[in-house]
Amino acid sequence: MWQSRIIGTGSYLPARAVSNGDLSPWIRLDSDAIVRRTGIRFRHWVTDEQASSHLAEQAARRACEAGGCAPSSVDAILVSTTSPDMPLPSTACLLQRALEAKGCAAFDLAASCSGFLYGLSMADRLIRSGQFHRCLVVATEVKSKFLDLRDEATAILFGDGAGAALMVGDQVEGRARCGVMGVRLYADGMRHGLIEMPAGGSRQPASLQTVRDRRHTIRIQGGPLFRVAVKRLTEAVLEILKEFGVGIHDLGQAIFHQANGRLLTALGNRLGLPPGKLYSVVERLGNTSSASLPIALDEAVRSGRVSPGDLVLLGTFGGGLTWATALLRW
Repeated sequence: MWQSRIIGTGSYLPARAVSNGDLSPWIRLDSDAIVRRTGIRFRHWVTDEQASSHLAEQAARRACEAGGCAPSSVDAILVSTTSPDMPLPSTACLLQRALEAKGCAAFDLAASCSGFLYGLSMADRLIRSGQFHRCLVVATEVKSKFLDLRDEATAILFGDGAGAALMVGDQVEGRARCGVMGVRLYADGMRHGLIEMPAGGSRQPASLQTVRDRRHTIRIQGGPLFRVAVKRLTEAVLEILKEFGVGIHDLGQAIFHQANGRLLTALGNRLGLPPGKLYSVVERLGNTSSASLPIALDEAVRSGRVSPGDLVLLGTFGGGLTWATALLRW
């Protein structure tokens, strides 16, 4: 029987750090008000020359280095992004070229902020089936280029970045000592309008009018989205813990999508998570969409907050609506 596990993580942030004070001239909120509303003090934004594939390459190389493998040795590259370099070819193929991973499978997937766990689930199944032995799962997002800086609901939230995980397969007999225990995926397309970027696709192709109406920028209904996110993700976490017969007290670390500080606090309170088991980087990095979970995971691993043998809970929620959970034995 094949079992998948993560052997290396990596992340990358653009050099430009944008403070709340940098945003204040555009919106009606001062720095302290942004912190009270979101828990965010800084976020990182790309330069005009940088695109999602550039961030993805750096995160992928760091994950491969941590896993002791050359990027050219991977069998498949799965890229989660809702801000691709271009409509086609896929950002995964651009990343494959940059990594010189010739001949491997490469494709994009779009599940908004839940994309990393959707990709992790797909890689897990590809490895368990025996089709691939080594998969690189990368989430990369450039949200700063799709913001209306006059819209305080979105301008204060989003940052850019990329995170990656290198997964391999091991042949095991009976119960594996470490690896991916399970990933559970969910969606509710009836609520797709709570967060969206309306134009730019086949429904509303780019035109002078869509540009004038700023329909190529992210739009969010914060209040309703917050309530649904807390409810659905709490339910999903309790379900996966029950399924595998473990409790909150068994967790070494819980790492969620870094949407904003209020959401993380609400989830921690609902689940009864001690502060030391709820990892957060949102104050320094903002909301980097699907990249936020693997970035936080990488930082937790490198800082020693995740150790071999730890039971790690992962959870995400985002546009679609989509949400997902995962349990890993590190």
